[in-house]
Amino acid sequence: MPTKPKAPWRKLLYVKQDYPDNYVDETFLEELQKNANVRQYEYWSVVLESTIISQHISSIVIFVAIFIYLYFGLLSSHALIYIGTVGTAIGYGFWDWSNTMLTPDSNYQRRKIFKGAVLFFLTLLGLTPILKTLTEKTSEDTIWALTVILFLANLAFHDYGSGNRRNIKYPGSLSTNAAIFASVVLASRFKTNLHVFGLMSFAVEWFALFPMLRRQVRSISNGGNLVLTIVLFLTATTLFSQISPAIVVIYILGMVFLTFVCPFWLIWIQRYK
Repeated sequence: MPTKPKAPWRKLLYVKQDYPDNYVDETFLEELQKNANVRQYEYWSVVLESTIISQHISSIVIFVAIFIYLYFGLLSSHALIYIGTVGTAIGYGFWDWSNTMLTPDSNYQRRKIFKGAVLFFLTLLGLTPILKTLTEKTSEDTIWALTVILFLANLAFHDYGSGNRRNIKYPGSLSTNAAIFASVVLASRFKTNLHVFGLMSFAVEWFALFPMLRRQVRSISNGGNLVLTIVLFLTATTLFSQISPAIVVIYILGMVFLTFVCPFWLIWIQRYK
C-alpha cells in the first residue's frame, strides 16, 4: 500500500508536523544575513577619529605638568589665573561665534552664562580655605595614588562620542567629577589660598569647559581639530621635557601607538568579524 506523502515542512512551532522537533530544511537559513552592519574603515579616517582620545590624554598630561610647575614654584598662581582667564575668554568668544547661527536668543544665553560664571567663581573663592585643609592629615603617597586613580577614571569614562553642530553637550558627569576631585586633592597640597584658587579655577576651565570647545572645533573643521591635536601634543611634550625626559619618551611612544598603530590594528581585525 503506497505511503501518504508528507506535507511540506513549515517553520511553525505551534503546528504538529510529521517531522522531528529538530528538523530543518534547506529554506531554514535562507533569510540569514551575515555581517549586515559591518562598517568598512579607512585608515586615515580612523586616525582622525582617534584624535579625540589623544587630545584628552594630552589635556591630562598638561594639567599634571601645570600642577608640578605650580608646586615647585616654577609658575606663579597669578600667571596661572591670568592664563586661564584669557584662555577662557578667547575660547568662549569662539564658542559663542560658532553657536550664533544655531541659537536664536544669543543675548539671553550670554547673560545666563555670565551670571553663572560669576556665581561659580565667587563660590569657589569662598570654598578655597576649606579645600586647602581638606587633606591636611593625609600622606603624600596616598594623595599621589588617589590622583592617579581619579585621572584614570576620568580617562576611562570620558565621553568620546562624535560631536556634531547640533549636539554639543557637556562632558559626562562621572568623568568630569573624577577630574575635579583629583584637582581638589592636588590643590590641597598648597599652602596659600591663591594657589588653591588658581589651580581649581584652571581645573574647572580645563576639564569642564575645554572639552566642549574641543568638540566644537571637531564638529566644525577637521583641519582645526588636527591643528588642536598637534598643539596639545607639543604643549604636553614641551612642559614635561623640563620635568622628566623619560615620561616624555613614554608619552610620545604612547601617542604614536594610539594614533597610528591602533587604527591599523582595528582595520586588520575586521577580517575576523
